[in-house]
Amino acid sequence: MDFDFSFLADHWRTYLHGAWYTLQLSFFGVLLGTLLGVGFALMRISRIWSLKFAASAYIEIIRGTPMLVQVFIIYYGLTEFGINLSPFIAGIVTLTINSAAYMAEVFRAGIEAIDKGQTEAARSLGMTRSMTMRLIVLPQAFRNMLPAIGNEFIVIIKDSSLISSVGIAELMYSARTVQGVIFQPMEPLLVAAAIYFVMTFTLSKLLGALERRLRNQ
Repeated sequence: MDFDFSFLADHWRTYLHGAWYTLQLSFFGVLLGTLLGVGFALMRISRIWSLKFAASAYIEIIRGTPMLVQVFIIYYGLTEFGINLSPFIAGIVTLTINSAAYMAEVFRAGIEAIDKGQTEAARSLGMTRSMTMRLIVLPQAFRNMLPAIGNEFIVIIKDSSLISSVGIAELMYSARTVQGVIFQPMEPLLVAAAIYFVMTFTLSKLLGALERRLRNQ
């Protein structure tokens, strides 16, 4: 079988545009998901039963349902309540709520891995519970959780391909568009796969370098 990639001369901008959309969706999804995940992690380890239950229910529901179903509910289902989101915003919301559920468990595990003696020492010095968490526990937990956060970013980059189902011109959508124009089923997908690999491989190397730098400090 002979592969023909000559179409890239005319369609490389389509792929570039799609890759840029993919990176934007992934960046905002992980950023907002991390912030939301911290909140759910703190609720998960809270002594208040109602907060703990709400966070646990959220995490189990989101992790137990497919992201494709979630994006359809957010983009199409919310119209029943008069909420009409653009495909791009619906994509960010979906990636955010999905990432938050996984990041909440990452942060919970990271927080609980910190020696409780440090918390007790901070409290004995007069620091409040919130100050101890913000100044002592979370900075150490973040350093330990950096590999897991990086892995979540990589997963979100790949899972963002599902957002193409609501018409966002991200990378997978761009590949399918090129397929329809040149009538070649394989080559446009191979190009998309190569771009996904370059993005995830580059990110993993950058995060590895950051992790080593933090470890040596």
